[in-house]
Amino acid sequence: MTDIIPTETIAARIYLIRGIKVMLDRDLAELYEVETAQLKRAVRRNIDRFPDDFMFDLTRKELDNWRCQFGTSNRDKMGLRHKPMAFTEQGVAI
Repeated sequence: MTDIIPTETIAARIYLIRGIKVMLDRDLAELYEVETAQLKRAVRRNIDRFPDDFMFDLTRKELDNWRCQFGTSNRDKMGLRHKPMAFTEQGVAI
């Protein structure tokens, strides 16, 4: 059986960063039903498949701005103590 993820669920996890529509690592990991750390390890092992137009790490300033917009604390239990990876549409497809 194939689980279908509602479009609204995916759309709610798309953010505009650097003028690019992206999904953050934690949201992508949740959709794929894996831990964020597991997703990050897989990406790092295959980093040559993720050029800058597929994936980038948020800068400290971008992360702080994102936290301010969404009211996320530094001790967030959702894995935002470290700078997240942001995946473009091509990066999500990989």
